[in-house]
Amino acid sequence: MRHNYSRGGANVSKLFAQWWRVLRTLAGDDAYERYCAHLRSHHGRETPLSRRAFYLRAQQEKWNGVKRCC
Repeated sequence: MRHNYSRGGANVSKLFAQWWRVLRTLAGDDAYERYCAHLRSHHGRETPLSRRAFYLRAQQEKWNGVKRCC
């Protein structure tokens, strides 16, 4: 009897792709792609920052100012 395992492999690939997207979002790795998608959908005429400028702006926002509890 022969089995067709190609459908199972496709399901595993789809599950892995979904898991990978969630992991990238949780880690913030897809922040630039989400920024570009938002800019296209809500601010169509604006030119997006370069990846480097986006990263530098995010770092500046993260580390500037008081970052302590007391």
